[in-house]
Amino acid sequence: MPIPVPCLPESAPFSLAQRAWLNGFFAGLLCPEESARSFSSAGDNAFRLESRQDKPAEPEETFPWHDPTLPMEERLKLAEGRPLERVLMAAMAQLDCGACGYVCKTYAEAIRTGAETELTRCVPGGKETARKLKEILSSNDPATPVVVLASAGAPNGHSTRPGFARAAATKPSNGTTLRPLGGRPAFDRKRPFHAPLLENRPLNQPGSNKDTRHLVLDLDGSGLTYEVGDSLGVFPRNCPQVVEGIIEALGSRGDEEVDTPDKRRATLRQALQEDYAVNRPSEKLVALLAGSATAASGGESLRQGIFGGRDACPLEELEVLDLLRQFPSARPPVVDFVAVLPRLQPRLYSIASSPRAYPGQVHLTVAVVRYWHQGHLRRGVASTFLAERVARGQKVPVFIQPSTKFRLPSNPDAPVIMVGPGTGIAPFRAFLQERRATGARGKNWLFFGDQRKEFDFLYRSELEQLLHEGLLTRLDTAFSRDQEQKVYVQHRLLENAQAVWNWLCEGAFLYVCGDAKRMARDVEHTLQQIVASRGQMPPEDAGAYLQELACSHRYQRDVYS
Repeated sequence: MPIPVPCLPESAPFSLAQRAWLNGFFAGLLCPEESARSFSSAGDNAFRLESRQDKPAEPEETFPWHDPTLPMEERLKLAEGRPLERVLMAAMAQLDCGACGYVCKTYAEAIRTGAETELTRCVPGGKETARKLKEILSSNDPATPVVVLASAGAPNGHSTRPGFARAAATKPSNGTTLRPLGGRPAFDRKRPFHAPLLENRPLNQPGSNKDTRHLVLDLDGSGLTYEVGDSLGVFPRNCPQVVEGIIEALGSRGDEEVDTPDKRRATLRQALQEDYAVNRPSEKLVALLAGSATAASGGESLRQGIFGGRDACPLEELEVLDLLRQFPSARPPVVDFVAVLPRLQPRLYSIASSPRAYPGQVHLTVAVVRYWHQGHLRRGVASTFLAERVARGQKVPVFIQPSTKFRLPSNPDAPVIMVGPGTGIAPFRAFLQERRATGARGKNWLFFGDQRKEFDFLYRSELEQLLHEGLLTRLDTAFSRDQEQKVYVQHRLLENAQAVWNWLCEGAFLYVCGDAKRMARDVEHTLQQIVASRGQMPPEDAGAYLQELACSHRYQRDVYS
């Protein structure tokens, strides 16, 4: 005999949708089988009914600052008057790259609710974002209550389940869609696949000022799949010399046991190499070192050296080892030291291969970062890890970061224009391989640029072969240092303005990959010039035209800071 299910009376102080949700909740407790069949649809129907009868549909929220080519101050101006979490979002890099474990919107919301306290997770935004987040939070009225954002679909803009909205707003992205693999969960950000390195070869010729590598990783047996336009997440390891320098500066042996961010136990050496970021010091670390300084005025000197005075050195220009060397009396216990270090985050690289052309493999195009600062050689964490410290056959922890905003057109006959200087060539190498593998008949036009043609023409033989075959319809290059006046890809676009406009009028899809702050912004300004002049329209209409292209997915960008 079925158990009678209580229902809230109509006089209860709840809306129609709230009563439907609560009635379903009680049904789930007392009659789970019936609830499984009817609870979800009843609540959804009630929400729709109330939405139609009681209130007009609310317009979808827009984020006009969500453009990585906009300067920080312009983004913040566009977010003026918005809630705090939206202002915080405007300070992010606007790439939705997932390297921080969130996207820009959810990272900002997590900081706003207090679920996330680390302000340095935005790797592409780097020091600029971290500094601005701190400035925004410090200037915000501490008495302002934290508003837990309501989940989409919750009645009256409020969540009826405690904690539901917070979870929805702050849950990190896994970085890939789970795919079954022999009854086990697929590899993802939380469970990366350890891919053997198959190839590491330089792409620049001897004499170049750059070091760009072509890397091939083996995905065989992982069950991981990807599409062209996706990125590969790489969990790097810190430079052993830097780690040993920190251990020595701390007066440690390196074999002391400490907690990792995942609450595992590891030796100090292992934790510093694999789990913690040791390049950029946080303010928490400065405070810890200042408090542990034993020399007279050591702590105050450290604070003044970082935060005050005419000769203060900005925190973002220092590395952890710099602080330890400059202030030898500041020596906290190693357990306290690692507790204030941020987690070592993965780096994302645009995939440079098509799985149809190279099944079971993934290719990367990596610019190796090395530079001198105050007499010390600085090394990019992930780029030098891949280029210098992983031998052939050794394994690299990786995961697939899918992209929904950088995809080839579904119509194989559509023309494609690709603008990718330097390592921005990576996804377009994949695009061209995919177009050849699928027999796509649409025209393909590539704009590529770098410093010198003789030394820096990445994938030259491949591109020239594709041009010879006819798959690559046009190839226009810009090598900035081959002549007295520098020439960049935007100059080549402008030189071919009429042809670019003709392709757009034929329905071409336009793609840009590379540096967001300089190249992508300059390219966009050039495109507006082309549209305004060849389309014979005022500048504001040209901007609207590009925006319409973006909304229809015919103008897509994969850019980074």
